[in-house]
Amino acid sequence: MINKKLEKISVLLSDFLTINLAWIIFFYIRVQSGWFQLITMPEVFIPMFVVYVYWVIVFTFVGMYRTWFASSRFDEISTLFKSTFVGVFILFGVIFIDDYIHNVQSNTRILIFIYWGLLIFLVGSGRIAIRGFQRRLLVKGIGRRNAVIAGFNQKSREVHDQIIEHPALGLDVVAYAAVNPKYTGKFYKDTEVLGTIEEILPIVEKTNSKEVIVAFQREDHERLIYIISVLESQKDVGIKIVPDLYEILSGQAKTSQIYGMPLIDIMPELMPEWEKKLKRLLDIIISLIILIITLPVTILTAIAIKVDSRGSLLFKQDRSGMNGETFKILKFRSMIKDAEKYTGPVWSRKDDPRVTKVGKILRRVRLDEIPQMFNVLKGEMSMVGPRPERPYFVEKLAEEIPYYKRRLKVRPGITGWAQVKHKYDESVEDVKIKLRYDLFYIENMSLRMDFKIIIRTIFVVLFGKGQFGK
Repeated sequence: MINKKLEKISVLLSDFLTINLAWIIFFYIRVQSGWFQLITMPEVFIPMFVVYVYWVIVFTFVGMYRTWFASSRFDEISTLFKSTFVGVFILFGVIFIDDYIHNVQSNTRILIFIYWGLLIFLVGSGRIAIRGFQRRLLVKGIGRRNAVIAGFNQKSREVHDQIIEHPALGLDVVAYAAVNPKYTGKFYKDTEVLGTIEEILPIVEKTNSKEVIVAFQREDHERLIYIISVLESQKDVGIKIVPDLYEILSGQAKTSQIYGMPLIDIMPELMPEWEKKLKRLLDIIISLIILIITLPVTILTAIAIKVDSRGSLLFKQDRSGMNGETFKILKFRSMIKDAEKYTGPVWSRKDDPRVTKVGKILRRVRLDEIPQMFNVLKGEMSMVGPRPERPYFVEKLAEEIPYYKRRLKVRPGITGWAQVKHKYDESVEDVKIKLRYDLFYIENMSLRMDFKIIIRTIFVVLFGKGQFGK
């Protein structure tokens, strides 16, 4: 497809021109037309710059600068409508509050809805023009990408037919990788089966393919996991799955459309670089604030632990972090000293007899998690992410759940989607259920998702449902 950087630059340039043009036209209607009474002559360029930056932040936050696979122009305009609808009401509120503070009586605030109409029309027109130009280039053969279809069956042929029928997708199927080796050397639409699934990586490299479309039969789902694990390190190779394997993977994931045919998008780039940096900055700020405001509670907690039972103040334990790196998680000790000395690593459970009197209170109100803010500051954890598991259990669970280690692709968190949706892990079945939520988070991770989880976390803490640690 079109180079991703070039695509983003063209969309940003289009938005720069159209957002500012909307403001200039609005300014002319509001000020230069003489249709409305003015108390003072407003500035032009400073508000225009502020409003432009505001809309770029809004559009970025709702994902309008992500590279979309064969994106529907209707979906893009729909997203634009929804994001500007909310954004304009925020602007309206700011203007109303400012007028109230300065005791300004104004009957022209309704003009902001004229501005909204201008904004949608101009930005939408610019976006449609950019997408239309991109499609024309792709149809003419500029910026196209090679694709390998994994699977050689009726489903894979249907996908192939759709791709040929719609050249604007920008994909050229150059090879098949079959499940059954007996199909090696066979052809469909002049495209050869170059080998089996086990040879998917050399096939991708040989054909310089940038997309792998998985079209397996339901009984071949284990090979899907193999393909994902093999290609996960190929950052410039996209993996898409033809839908009925959806439940096998996670039950919930991002989908895209190729002209009416839905695909599940396994995104190698989990988060844009700017979002990763902002997420890290927010982690540092939030963890510092929590450590400062909870200092009196921390002191009282430390005293209560020491008075209640023998042992150290803090509990330290090895956990598997991002990319499998081991770190020491910090918690206030809530169990008796040497709780696993005779049992070895075991699942925590409800009404665990090893938990001390003070520990029960700490767990109930989640105060035992406060020291993990130091893990966040050190970059070992994030405020939001899958809970970090012990290396012993990671290896054990990976044997039973082959896709389990995908959790290690992101920094573990204090709280996460699984924590606000499910209870403590007391069995492998609990882990499997929570893995679905973790995979959902990983495939959909964004700052917006993080804020949603943090808000739900507050409700869970207040009403005592869910869990935040183990």
